[in-house]
Amino acid sequence: MSNVDLKNKTILVTGAAGFIGGYLAQRLLDEVESVKVIGIDNMNGYYDVSLKNFRLKKLTSYSTFTFIKGNIADKGLIISLFEQYKPQVVVNLAAQAGVRYSITNPDAYVESNLIGFFNILEACRNYPVEHLVYASSSSVYGSNKKVPYSIYDKVDNPVSLYAATKKSNELMAHAYSKLYNIPSTGLRFFTVYGPAGRPDMAYFGFTNKLREGKTIQIFNYGNCKRDFTYVDDIVEGVIRVMQKAPDRATGEDGLPLPPYAVYNIGNNSPENLLEFVDILQQELVRAGVLPEDYDFEAHKELVPMQPGDVPITYADTTVLERDFGFKPSTSLRDGLRKFAEWYKEFYI
Repeated sequence: MSNVDLKNKTILVTGAAGFIGGYLAQRLLDEVESVKVIGIDNMNGYYDVSLKNFRLKKLTSYSTFTFIKGNIADKGLIISLFEQYKPQVVVNLAAQAGVRYSITNPDAYVESNLIGFFNILEACRNYPVEHLVYASSSSVYGSNKKVPYSIYDKVDNPVSLYAATKKSNELMAHAYSKLYNIPSTGLRFFTVYGPAGRPDMAYFGFTNKLREGKTIQIFNYGNCKRDFTYVDDIVEGVIRVMQKAPDRATGEDGLPLPPYAVYNIGNNSPENLLEFVDILQQELVRAGVLPEDYDFEAHKELVPMQPGDVPITYADTTVLERDFGFKPSTSLRDGLRKFAEWYKEFYI
């Protein structure tokens, strides 16, 4: 692996007003000496834009942060952005997220996750970068039965278009790494949660519904398990990965051996959804989001599995630990406590 010193560098973060992008950009600005961060985001209305504005407002207070409102699917914009700022490190977090939304709005996924990512790859080819890091997803494991999921498992059974686009990103990055010697690392994130997160995620949606006195639906009759990963752990992982790019080397055919890697970033401890909801309830009461006498049982409904969902996500993180000496470690209770306290402050 080649070391990439982030000091004095220009780093492009796509999806900078998004959940992970906002946290990552802020940490880079806080901790990396003389760094310049260029953020791009299309600020779309897939979920409450006030959250994106909340994250962005923090970033725009830094003089070394530049924000561009735009779409990565706009090739001309991306090329001119690389031409003007010449980023040395690129972190592609812009994507249309969500499994269920991909069933009703497939076009959004093709535009952002395929065309958008292709534009980033083309820009990295024409304006060479030291390292391209991009978000993949645990959803690429699809209907795999073997757990925990290892990066060495075959991932040829996507059960949603979202998953298929993320697998495609890995394939496209591999081809570009081979052809043009672009060091790239894909990160398969596992169910990221935390303060100022995405409202389409279960913990956030449950909280909104419970506050409104509505019933929450727990899929697969509560038998789903998710490897919930706290956002600070994800960002720590991303920053460590950014600083070590896969090595460039030449193969026997005289062409580059692809400087390409993929890692899981997950908590390595799947939680049953019913237990998860139980901890969430306790923390919402503790934070004062819900009254102490709230009748949870009256607001819970166990329902069958949704199309595109999988019964379990569980990350094998041994390769991440081996290469970076790091694995996520925030407990679900600690993470949900921070979320509940933020929610109280932001919404109540």
